[in-house]
Amino acid sequence: MMKRVSLLLAATAMSVTPALAADVVIGMPNWSSVQVTAHVLKVVIEDNLGLEVELQNGTNPIVFEAMDKGSMHAHPEVWMPNQQNLHDTYVKDKGTVVMNQNPVQAEQGMCVPKYVAEEHGIKSIDDLSDSEKMAIFDTDGDGTPEVWIGAPGWASTNVEKVRAKSYGYDQLFELTEYEETIAYANLANATKANEPWIGFCYSPHYIFVTQDLHVLEEPAHDPATWNMIQPTDDPDWLAKSSASTAWNGATLHLHYAKELEESHPEVAALFNNYQMDGASLSAMGKALAVDNIDAAVFARQWVDENQDTVLGWLSQ
Repeated sequence: MMKRVSLLLAATAMSVTPALAADVVIGMPNWSSVQVTAHVLKVVIEDNLGLEVELQNGTNPIVFEAMDKGSMHAHPEVWMPNQQNLHDTYVKDKGTVVMNQNPVQAEQGMCVPKYVAEEHGIKSIDDLSDSEKMAIFDTDGDGTPEVWIGAPGWASTNVEKVRAKSYGYDQLFELTEYEETIAYANLANATKANEPWIGFCYSPHYIFVTQDLHVLEEPAHDPATWNMIQPTDDPDWLAKSSASTAWNGATLHLHYAKELEESHPEVAALFNNYQMDGASLSAMGKALAVDNIDAAVFARQWVDENQDTVLGWLSQ
């Protein structure tokens, strides 16, 4: 009887506070390099620390909230300042998330293939207000050119809406949003056919390995010209926001749940030591998106070929 009661109490406790499916859960947003990085970290942790690692898909806000609640433990590739609001909430205000201090340098902006820039004289952000030049981007023949500003759910997509409004080309273009895989497949098809394409681009990314791109020239970043209000803070965020100069230099940082410092300090140390260069991230993205190599297969190969780097992450 006592055994039955004990089992019942144990079952009740498990139903109230369900155990995680693995020792470490790593969040994976929807772009290729972060997915490979997540698989690399999984291999390193399981091989060297003997812990079970689970990878879970999730948007940036979902992964940050999960790190705060303890149901996820890491986000391998947080773009700053794109995710500044999430960083401020969970790193600065709540103190439940820690930012790795070894950033990857990045850039972002609007791009065209180099042959488009040269053949049509489209080299500057100011050219996007020239209706005659922009007519080549009317791919569906409805009289309105289209520009891809990013995937739904990306913080940068909202910023690009504001930038289009601030520069004025939102009055000329249809601002389109859809998944990155489709956008860059369209880019690849356009370059094969020597046809026009225009859209958001960021580096490190495999498209700078596979394509010859021209990043549109812009006035240098001036923080006085940037006033970004989040959609969650004000329903009239777009009208009240402005961003009329180039993006500030971006950086990528791994973020992890602070509670790992207590529950799995060896994992926290790994995440704190983690460092990756932009060229490697671009190659990782190409392996997945272009070469169609399975992320787990590529991660195993990368870890086997980069043991010195891995040992650096594992050093205390």
